[in-house]
Amino acid sequence: MSAPVLTIHALSQEPHTYTWVIAPRPEEQGLRGKTTIPGDKSISHRALMLGALASGETQIQGLLLGEDPLSTAACFRALGAEISELNADHVRVQGIGLGNLQEPEGVLDAGNSGTTLRLMLGILASHPDRLFMVTGDQSLRSRPMGRVITPLQQMGAQIWGRQGDTLAPLAVRGQALQPLHYHSPIASAQIKSCLMLRV
Repeated sequence: MSAPVLTIHALSQEPHTYTWVIAPRPEEQGLRGKTTIPGDKSISHRALMLGALASGETQIQGLLLGEDPLSTAACFRALGAEISELNADHVRVQGIGLGNLQEPEGVLDAGNSGTTLRLMLGILASHPDRLFMVTGDQSLRSRPMGRVITPLQQMGAQIWGRQGDTLAPLAVRGQALQPLHYHSPIASAQIKSCLMLRV
């Protein structure tokens, strides 16, 4: 008896969709079907942010649907980007260009998304002559933001918040930031992205 075999190959006409064939024995026909792989949350956040900062239209396929990407989209709509309704098939982002985010009329709400808040801080802190207020739900307001605020402040960012500027709600006064050689005490993709996204 041969061992079960699982073969997966992509269908080029349908991004993020795969056929699968399970054939326990060569003489049997096996089981065939099609499944869709959900998008990645980390990539979805970054795709929306980069699209908002770009000049012109960005098209995103395979976006993960969930509360966190919805929070990112809502924040960047408030900052001036045009973002279509989120769905897994196709999302359009009309970006407004580097350095052109608008000062919002109200407080930016990241919901329960730490990724939204942490990555957004680097972007907001580097937009001169604009004031931003950011917050989140009760859970997010209890989670420390110091891991990204500390290096940003070392670059010259003006960020104020509760408990020594580590907890939301946070106020951010945008300005030109200085380059920095920073050795993070922890391995964190959020720290790297926050610092790389500052414009």
